[in-house]
Amino acid sequence: MIPDNKLNLTDAVELARIEEKLSKIKARQLFDTDFLANLEAGSFQTLAAIHEYLFEDIYPFAGKVRKENIAKGNFRFAPVMYLEAALKNITTMPQSSVDEIIEKYVEMNVAHPFREGNGRSTRIWLDHILKHELHQVVDWSNVDKDDYLLAMERSPVKDVEIKVLLKQALTDQVDDRALYMKGIDTSYYYEGYTLYKTDDLGEG
Repeated sequence: MIPDNKLNLTDAVELARIEEKLSKIKARQLFDTDFLANLEAGSFQTLAAIHEYLFEDIYPFAGKVRKENIAKGNFRFAPVMYLEAALKNITTMPQSSVDEIIEKYVEMNVAHPFREGNGRSTRIWLDHILKHELHQVVDWSNVDKDDYLLAMERSPVKDVEIKVLLKQALTDQVDDRALYMKGIDTSYYYEGYTLYKTDDLGEG
């Protein structure tokens, strides 16, 4: 199923290519502007704003809570009927330590509030919380793809692995532009998007 898109594309490969290019340009702009500066760290509203910013040129549902149930493999994400309540609860979860922040991140991943682009937007949301609360971010280029995906798959039952993995990759280089750009490229690589380097792209 090819999602509804503003570009009227019906070819999945072409849509993936354009989506990667346009949303990586927007991801870079998130760093180069003060868009995130005044947003509340850890709220669903902030995640929705990030998602809308990344994907507003591509998807009509950018920043909007999904209206359908979705699954990945054998795992079903939060049912639509409970989603609004779950998102309110996640927003109010504590975030004063690394453990609390990762637990909050795991819960938001289980919620999976959007039709597409959950992982990429939620990793930026996670870093926004870490930066705001602890003056740290994840150096995603130091987090192995297979280890990460396996740890996230297991995290709803046991979050020890994802905590160890992310804690090992924390850095206080929160304003390092090169580290951020590598992180975006790695985040997209987790999802199979590898055609473009974020910092090499023009403005559209």
